[in-house]
Amino acid sequence: MKSNDQLALLHCWKNTARREQLPPPGDWIIWLFLGGRGAGKTRAGAEWIRAQVKAGARRIALVAPTYADGREVMVEGMSGLKNIGYIAERPRYEISRRRLVWPNGAMAYIFSAEDPDGLRGQQFDAAWADEFCAWSYPQATLSNLRFGLRLGEFPRLVMTSTPKPTSALRGLLQEPGIAITKASTFKNAGFLSSVFIQSIKATYGGTRLGRQELEGEVLDDMVGALWTRKMIADAFEKNHPPLDKTIIAIDPPVTSGEHADRCGIMVVGRAGQVRDAKAYVLHDGSVQGLSPERWARHAVALSERWEADYILVETNQGGEMVNSVFKAISADVILRPVYAAKSKCARAVPIATFYEQGRVKHIGGFPALEDELCTLGIDGVMGSKSPDRADALVWAVHDLLLTSRNIPSVRAL
Repeated sequence: MKSNDQLALLHCWKNTARREQLPPPGDWIIWLFLGGRGAGKTRAGAEWIRAQVKAGARRIALVAPTYADGREVMVEGMSGLKNIGYIAERPRYEISRRRLVWPNGAMAYIFSAEDPDGLRGQQFDAAWADEFCAWSYPQATLSNLRFGLRLGEFPRLVMTSTPKPTSALRGLLQEPGIAITKASTFKNAGFLSSVFIQSIKATYGGTRLGRQELEGEVLDDMVGALWTRKMIADAFEKNHPPLDKTIIAIDPPVTSGEHADRCGIMVVGRAGQVRDAKAYVLHDGSVQGLSPERWARHAVALSERWEADYILVETNQGGEMVNSVFKAISADVILRPVYAAKSKCARAVPIATFYEQGRVKHIGGFPALEDELCTLGIDGVMGSKSPDRADALVWAVHDLLLTSRNIPSVRAL
């Protein structure tokens, strides 16, 4: 049995933590801890929350990519809140309410980045956001979270994540007053399997993926990507000239329902003569989790709002079904069906060339679209998520600058 002094030493985080795992000095509002896999980010976040509870915090937000991630990592993981500190001071987890309750009355609620509106109307005096770069809706979720940090004398937020070159992270890094610390996986090697360390060094040492996932570096452009951040930055314009054509391009989802794939919907216009015409990206109307009828109605509404000439729809996933959906909602619109005979990336190659030539312009910023474009490579998609917005854009630009005069259109009625 350990003595009281031994227990105190064991549970004193300041005595066991590495320097980068401890809160930075100063009056920061957000502490962003970027680190490689297994770098000790979870323990740092959990210990900070533990310290806030001891200091008097009573309402705490725990935000994860999904509800399951929140419970399995932030709450019940080996370094989670239920497994650190004195046993008598540890919180209990109430499954039905997705909340932790400490013996002193403090409460922490789990939220999912898949449901940004779940944070609306909530208020907290401390928050921990985990794996920010894996969030489905980073801007919306973070905004709602920050609006809710309004209790106590000095509400603060800790964010822990393995970095990825997302526009949301880049924007956050540019904000003033944010404290940033970084850590490598190898700094935490004493608490990781030696076999794991040897294996990942041999496999990923010196690679771009290793620099991101192990060293915790923020890398802007992926090797082999068709689009670079500079290409997209060069495409930015505030206004567009008079357009001679505007279309709605749709990349329909394969599935439907609450957890369906995203339906990529882009509004793109064209101006100029045939040989030097330019395409202008006007609006990202992509939606997720809607039934075919609902995303079709959404597309029709966008068509009316933007006075589109027609709606371009990829028909690989059931051409008759797509046409039937628009007929069912009595949509008096012109549909132009397109069929993908090539892969997404093969279709994207000439469109990336148009960007390099300055023939595609973005009227405003489209962070989610930009992230997807930068995952398209010559050899395939460099990411786990389907680039639905990017695919819809590729169809639109291809149609406007390459083939629009040769493809027949049909009415949905």
